[in-house]
Amino acid sequence: MARVSQEHLDARRRQILDGAAICFARNGFHATSMQDVLKEVDLSAGAVYRYFKGKEELIGAIVTEVLGSVRAAFEEAARQSPPPPPDELVAAVLGKTLAARESLVVDGRPAFPRLIVQVWGETLRNEELAALLREGYGSVRAAWAKIVEGYQNAGMMRTDVEPDHVARTMISAVLGFLAQQSLFGPAPVEILRDGLRALMSMRDEPAAS
Repeated sequence: MARVSQEHLDARRRQILDGAAICFARNGFHATSMQDVLKEVDLSAGAVYRYFKGKEELIGAIVTEVLGSVRAAFEEAARQSPPPPPDELVAAVLGKTLAARESLVVDGRPAFPRLIVQVWGETLRNEELAALLREGYGSVRAAWAKIVEGYQNAGMMRTDVEPDHVARTMISAVLGFLAQQSLFGPAPVEILRDGLRALMSMRDEPAAS
């Protein structure tokens, strides 16, 4: 029997995860059955269950993948001295995250923001997923706190604010931007970048007219 390559296995896993993400974004987690996923990816039950035992494993894998890539991007930024400015960094990481999933579309609109909202809702019912999300967000927060320390050490940011407070605020800005896209439609990441840039430019005293 011919040996299946790792590249083929990875591509099949990607196909299943992307199909499940579309189903969850379209109908929600509870309204989606494994049969819906099988139909979406056009694979047999055996082919899918070889990789994932059920919906819980699918959504867990999606969440782990997204948060892992985001954490890695921010950890890489934290190793730079100094790190890229917040407006540029957030736009670059979010832009890369959205671009990697731009092929996932539901009703002509990007599926990823809708999927994020579905995941938030499911964490209210699913303690295992909630724990996974807390761990992932915790690692992203820690990476952001390191970035803030880099800003402070370089004299780019005031030092009388806890790095974790800034980290939480930056994460909130990104999550809020994704929520807006889920509710009101797609928007380029440059909007978030420009808004952060404007806030960063504020001074204690009004600028002279």
